[in-house]
Amino acid sequence: MNTDNSSGPSLTVSEHDTELNDRLIKELIAFNSAATGAPDRGTFSIKVTDEAGRLVGGLTARTWGGLCDVDLLWVREDSRKDGWGSRILLAAESEAQQRGCDRVSVSSFTFQAPDFYQRHGYVETGRTPGIPGGHAVVHLFKSLTESAPSRQS
Repeated sequence: MNTDNSSGPSLTVSEHDTELNDRLIKELIAFNSAATGAPDRGTFSIKVTDEAGRLVGGLTARTWGGLCDVDLLWVREDSRKDGWGSRILLAAESEAQQRGCDRVSVSSFTFQAPDFYQRHGYVETGRTPGIPGGHAVVHLFKSLTESAPSRQS
């Protein structure tokens, strides 16, 4: 921990502070709602377990102002070829629509799954370079109201 003890307000650097995190979220939600007139809608998760109760995969997301932002999507390695990623993503899109969202955003490292999202109609909106190994963060977006592009035969 590092603390600046000069007179006046103090600045502290430490490990993750759950209480601070919760407070910052609360303050930003209030600020964003006041600035946009869009109230916060909350968060949701999707969980898949096998017969033994072990985690197969899951997703966490938040919704606000008509946008669903996927935070995390993961599927256990031995289940990745079974279509669980697609089923989880489609369930999230459906839940987002039920919550009034008409668009979804997600970010994925280049070594993770940007192609997976693109196969599901997401388009790349930008990249953030500088990830170890020469990788980048790929930012993706999908409209839930536009029809899928027609495919040429």
